[in-house]
Amino acid sequence: MAQYFEIHPVNPQPRLLQQAVEILQHGGVLAVPTDSSYALVCHLDDKHSVDRLRRIRQINDKHHLTLLCRDLSELANYARVDNRQYRLMKLATPGPYTFILDATKEVPRRVSHPARKTIGLRMPEHKGLQQLLELHGAPLLGTTLIAPGETDPLNDPEDISERFDKLLDGIVDAGACPMQPTTVLDLTPMYAGGDALVVRQGQGSLQALGL
Repeated sequence: MAQYFEIHPVNPQPRLLQQAVEILQHGGVLAVPTDSSYALVCHLDDKHSVDRLRRIRQINDKHHLTLLCRDLSELANYARVDNRQYRLMKLATPGPYTFILDATKEVPRRVSHPARKTIGLRMPEHKGLQQLLELHGAPLLGTTLIAPGETDPLNDPEDISERFDKLLDGIVDAGACPMQPTTVLDLTPMYAGGDALVVRQGQGSLQALGL
């Protein structure tokens, strides 16, 4: 049964978030709020947790998982970033965007895309998740919380509790989140002088980035 942490969406309680961090550090999988629906997250370096996260979502190793980072400097440890990519990401972060970039050796091979050696990265704007990442002190591995066989992300923590309580170790409840997923941008063509590719248009504005 999942532990339930009800936090304030703007002024989250550090004591509750620290308890959630301890679950992650002991190999747990959590449902957490973001600026675009809820997500499943786990410790990056825990293979058992990563495998559990994939089983809960019922996704295979070809599905891009995402690293949730605190800031751009942290992101640069896990992805190869050139000046053009950096400028574009600086415009977009923090916010509801996911970027696909070439993974560095810091990313365990099991969590990067098996064919392309790429990784999805994002820097969320949600206060509760930002503070959770700060207390954790490192990126978290995550994926949008979509129930198996469905297409819409889940944004209601009570619904998540009813459907996933026995599968998760914890649920961080900050109230309802937006239903719309992130905008996904593949930045890998920019390494060769090309343009960013829009993989999915979601909540993040393309116009704000000049795309």
